[in-house]
Amino acid sequence: MARPRLSDGTRTRLLEASTSAFLENGYHGTGIKQILDEVNVPKGSFYNYFASKEELGVAVIRYYAECSAQKLTDALADSGDPLTGLRTFFERQMAEFEEAAFVGGCLLANLAGELDGSEACRRALATAFREWRDGVRDALGDAQSQGTVRGDIDATELADMLIEAWEGAVIRMKIDQTLAPLERCLRRQFDGYLLA
Repeated sequence: MARPRLSDGTRTRLLEASTSAFLENGYHGTGIKQILDEVNVPKGSFYNYFASKEELGVAVIRYYAECSAQKLTDALADSGDPLTGLRTFFERQMAEFEEAAFVGGCLLANLAGELDGSEACRRALATAFREWRDGVRDALGDAQSQGTVRGDIDATELADMLIEAWEGAVIRMKIDQTLAPLERCLRRQFDGYLLA
């Protein structure tokens, strides 16, 4: 029996709707029917794209990571130097958080706290965080080569520290409903700790 022809557009719409729903309601708080209704896809068609909700979760993590990587690439390309590009990337995330009225935050961190029972999702999250860290590391390494970022600490360690501080600030942002923790994080990192 021939497999039905799948639409990349429909799959992308399912991923976009799932990403938004997971950010707003969490993985466990989002039902497949809710996502299907959002994109006007019949329930039976869902299984042409994803074998299970867990498989959808893995695909959403990958999709979110790819979108974040593109945003980092864009911020670096739009800026005159890698350190400014990194700051631009994080400032653009702040603007997105504010536009969403502080609902959601970082999907990777949210799902990491919610999906500890899924090994497939854990592996996808570990890969997504590592790839994000590597992108930040590469930009910091370029900035070290230019002499704008301190060279006494390895760029990988600096990237881990920056992302870990940022994710902690995102949690505070959600609790306090203000950008102030993120602003403090960026100021302490980009105007202090990271500088050569």
